[in-house]
Amino acid sequence: MTISIITSIIILLSLLILLLIGTPIAVAILISSLLGIIQSIGFNGALPASTLKIFQGINIFTLLAIPFFILAGNIMSKGGIAERLINFASVLTGKVPGSLAHTNIVANMLFGSVSGSGTAAASAMGSVLGPVQKEKGYDEDFSAAVNVSTAPTGLLIPPSTALITYALASGGTSVAALFLGGVVPGILWGISCIIVAYFIARKKGYVQTQKHSGSEILSAFIKAIPSLMLIIIIIGGIISGIFTATEASVMAVIYSVILSLFFYKTINLNELFNIFVDSAKLSAVIMFLVGTSGVLAWVMSYTQIPTLLSNIMLGVSENPLIILICINILLLIVGMFMDLTPAILIFTPILLPICVSLGMSPLQFGIMMTFNLSIGTITPPVGNILFVGLKISGRKLEKVLPYMVKFYVAIFVVLMLVTFIPALSEWLPSLVGYK
Repeated sequence: MTISIITSIIILLSLLILLLIGTPIAVAILISSLLGIIQSIGFNGALPASTLKIFQGINIFTLLAIPFFILAGNIMSKGGIAERLINFASVLTGKVPGSLAHTNIVANMLFGSVSGSGTAAASAMGSVLGPVQKEKGYDEDFSAAVNVSTAPTGLLIPPSTALITYALASGGTSVAALFLGGVVPGILWGISCIIVAYFIARKKGYVQTQKHSGSEILSAFIKAIPSLMLIIIIIGGIISGIFTATEASVMAVIYSVILSLFFYKTINLNELFNIFVDSAKLSAVIMFLVGTSGVLAWVMSYTQIPTLLSNIMLGVSENPLIILICINILLLIVGMFMDLTPAILIFTPILLPICVSLGMSPLQFGIMMTFNLSIGTITPPVGNILFVGLKISGRKLEKVLPYMVKFYVAIFVVLMLVTFIPALSEWLPSLVGYK
């Protein structure tokens, strides 16, 4: 265990120093991994082995789904799909106090689910609904908090690149089962925020007098059907076995191109080319991150760091309740300082064996972990969705944070339910035959 302790210290200290001086996270992970393994196998062995592990880490068919879902999400966010989903969400919320806030929440859930991107949801909904809520007299800080707090639901409601990443890091958990497992927790996240928004809106007197007629509701639904069909095509195709998750991502791109370019006619070929370029750049960054994280996972496995950490954590208490709470607190702290993808890749090999030893299934752990780390995307100091939402709304963090705290509490309650009630993650997958 001496080697494990020394390697752990080297990796942790070097990673912290590199991140503090502004080193890109993928490069920081690679350098810290090399420094950790050199003292075990030497530089001449570490360099070629690490290079090989990078290519092995990204040479996986399932990973092709990530760039395709990123591309599909970018096409959707700029292809007029958001507007139709907002209109549909608006008629669903009706005259409930804070109806525009509820519209934002439901639209985030719908758009996040079809695009698979919390950042895209926060950007699209904030830019469209923010000005409308301001015009109706809503507190702009409250509106920004509503948008930010619910944008990550798309990281749980399928399709989700975060869940695909976990499937890889966990060693083969079914992507289809994870997609289904994320539905109920994602919806509960949204519902918890709806409850908070309702009470705040009722206290502030945000009541909408407009009532939608039956024809308006039907019209909004019909216009949203082509966008909503994407969810049915992806999930239905995967569950029925017509195509894999990777093939589903290609179908999502084809469908979104046809919808935006020919049906809605909201983008042209020049805009489509720029979307392809932007998606390729983002995909390259993520894939390099996946490759370097594979090096770190190999180093930890070689030096038995997961076994060391597992023994330490299990030594804290024999009570599974205490251990799971400790794991959640650890992930909440990690999520505050680290992006979702590298956090999943780094901590899955460490924490999954511990949770499995406590009787938790890899499926439930994957949903719990993704849910937990998704909270980090809306918390300072690093939360990317938080700062995208603030930038779109033009509000300051210190003004929005008092509202955010109320949403944090509600979301944390749902996290505890997901952690201690396996059925929330496993009921839907088991219903269609996944275990």
